[in-house]
Amino acid sequence: MIRRTWIARCFVVAAATGVAIAMSAGSAHAGLLPVSVTVQPEAGNFRWTYSVVLPTDMSLTAGSYFTIYDFAGYRPGSGRVTSAAPDPSFSAYWNVTTSNLGPTPDRLNPLDDPAITNITFTYTGPTIPSGQLTLGNFVAVSEFSEATESFFTATNPRAADGQIDSNITSTLVPRPREIPGPGAIPEPATLALAGLGLPVVGLARYLRRKNRLTV
Repeated sequence: MIRRTWIARCFVVAAATGVAIAMSAGSAHAGLLPVSVTVQPEAGNFRWTYSVVLPTDMSLTAGSYFTIYDFAGYRPGSGRVTSAAPDPSFSAYWNVTTSNLGPTPDRLNPLDDPAITNITFTYTGPTIPSGQLTLGNFVAVSEFSEATESFFTATNPRAADGQIDSNITSTLVPRPREIPGPGAIPEPATLALAGLGLPVVGLARYLRRKNRLTV
């Protein structure tokens, strides 16, 4: 099962043109961007893969990071990086951490549910001076496959002057399965059993009424 959305397609166009929604001092710049999200079954759970791009006018230095918010059903220890760039050895330069709140770059304010896990990928390697470069596939496993919209924030330097740029955008995350409430509609099997029971109840009432009349 693979899921892609119009959001991801818009991100691809934005990354290709060097234009994206961002927040920073001065003119707007594009920070790290999740250009696609795919979901595939994995050992009874679901592997969520985020392809993240470093745009042309940005660089990556040790301490740069991005956070995916409210990743429901996260399987501990499942975060990893594959197909890293500039070469596969760079996957070793990414650390994966989780928290219930943040971390969030200064002056950004994403919606963040403290009851749901956030996943943060932090870069620790040598400086990558500029994009455009797909940094790799950033993977996390969830028990859920259905998607909902959440937030993605990142912070890393601009290539031209080294000033830190922080940006926020939307991405997809797992959505917990809904648990039926007390007033939920019964399952068809439940309705069928109830239907079978109604004639029995009616017959019992009829027999009691008949006995009273004949005494």
